[in-house]
Amino acid sequence: MKQHTIPRIITKLIVPFILLFGLYVQFHGEISAGGGFQAGVIFASGFILYNVIFGINVGEKILPIGLTISIMAFGIFLYIFVGLLGILMGGNYLDYNLLGESKVQGQIIGIFLVELGVGITVSSVMILIYYSFNKFEDNK
Repeated sequence: MKQHTIPRIITKLIVPFILLFGLYVQFHGEISAGGGFQAGVIFASGFILYNVIFGINVGEKILPIGLTISIMAFGIFLYIFVGLLGILMGGNYLDYNLLGESKVQGQIIGIFLVELGVGITVSSVMILIYYSFNKFEDNK
């Protein structure tokens, strides 16, 4: 395989900024445009770009499929846990008001945790879809 020096250098320079922007969208999603879904897609796109340029074998060494599935399950668990926590505290499913000392603080905590769960899950699913398409192409 011919080494493509310029795309590799540019990718190494730009991927950290893509991941940082994904984190920014994740942590500011409840107060500005963005949120878990958008952050998950941005974060996954940075990882997928790295895989496209350096090869899927390199990407699987960084983030194996089994670990990606576990991370996805954790994101789903976090979302469900926050919902059930509202029920356990005497409210409804995803009733954020009970999670803090005040209703506003509870809303902030609840929305943050739910959006974090969504971001983790979406990012993992997008990476798993990318892995699946590559495995499908390898089997042709």
